[in-house]
Amino acid sequence: MIKVFKEPKQKDWPNLLARPEYDASPLQEKVREILLAVKQRGDAAVKEYTLAFDKIAISNFKLSGSALEAAEKALTPSLKTAIQLAKVNIEVFHQAQIQKEERIETMPGVWCWRKAVGIEKVGIYIPGGSAPLFSTVLMLGIPAKLAGCKEIILCTPPNEKGAIDPAIMYAASLVGVTAVYTIGGVQAIGALAYGTKSVPKVHKIFGPGNQYVTAAKQMIQQEGVAIDMPAGPSEVCVYADETSIASFVAADLLSQAEHGADSQVLFIASTIELVEEVQKEIEMQLTLLPRKDLAKKALENSKAVVLSNTEDAIAMINEYAPEHLILSINNAAQVAEKIINAGSIFIGNFSPESVGDYASGTNHTLPTNGFAKAYSGVSMDSFVKKITFQQLTERGIENIAPTVIEMATAEGLQAHSKAVELRMEWIKSKM
Repeated sequence: MIKVFKEPKQKDWPNLLARPEYDASPLQEKVREILLAVKQRGDAAVKEYTLAFDKIAISNFKLSGSALEAAEKALTPSLKTAIQLAKVNIEVFHQAQIQKEERIETMPGVWCWRKAVGIEKVGIYIPGGSAPLFSTVLMLGIPAKLAGCKEIILCTPPNEKGAIDPAIMYAASLVGVTAVYTIGGVQAIGALAYGTKSVPKVHKIFGPGNQYVTAAKQMIQQEGVAIDMPAGPSEVCVYADETSIASFVAADLLSQAEHGADSQVLFIASTIELVEEVQKEIEMQLTLLPRKDLAKKALENSKAVVLSNTEDAIAMINEYAPEHLILSINNAAQVAEKIINAGSIFIGNFSPESVGDYASGTNHTLPTNGFAKAYSGVSMDSFVKKITFQQLTERGIENIAPTVIEMATAEGLQAHSKAVELRMEWIKSKM
């Protein structure tokens, strides 16, 4: 079960908060080999690796429109309603992030502004193994569509029958994904990064995946294809005190642990009694979970820390920089204001991580492994480029000319200075 640490000294925090380390070097060579094969041989290589890894021969990776339409009939009305409601909430939240273009006159006659332009072609990778993440289709497809991305290409691995989970297909159709391909793993990342006869090359790739997919994304980034963010195993930190409800806390910890054996849980509690109570709840709830074996392994890598001082708890949270942070404490809203390193924060006893994962409206594609110290989660900004503009009138160039000439001359860049001087001479010649 979860290892317990009582009032650890701050000098011991780095070791205590270290994520489980995995040696990725053995898979690096294989990932590089697959990417190179896809780059050189395109669809032929994709077919070979699909047969090797997914044990299925697929001749045409692209799903037809009729296949997408048929997926809707395979879902229950209640699931379709749930997906539709989640879509609305996610749209409302992300639509509000669109900023109006604002022209600024920095000095008389000098106008500057910035415009957001959607990335023309984006790729979305959706895992489809033990947990087909159709929710991620919503999280990535909706802001891509709102941002004005012209092509939204989705890749997801086939099941043992060579098919795609109907909920993934339905969500893709609902949000306006332009094409869906039955390709998974490293070969999917390679196809999106380099393009093949069947799959268009994209400019940026989004989405979670296993260690192989993560390594592939990092490699193609070095070749100039953008990715959403560095990613690793999913994680949660729960900070709870005597006002929390132990069964809620246990459920929140388990909802993270069931993602996979490499998921990590950090539980910060105000008292040892609370830790013991939550541990008992975990044991009871664990027996009822279909994915209990995965959750058990994740809990073995997880830790419970007793910190009676609130400021110490806040400092530990900011040092850990969790992907998800749940504050089940008396003054949760006030403490939330003091958190500077976290992917997404859930405030109070009635704000479980699950709502953010599915339907509250916020994006669940978040930085892991401490990257929340420098990275944001996916948002509208992730799908746009922001281009700056400037326009000067004759009065504007007159006002700014002495400054530019002085600075360019000091840097020894005479052509820069000349570009302004010639315009000034032209203006004076008209007088």
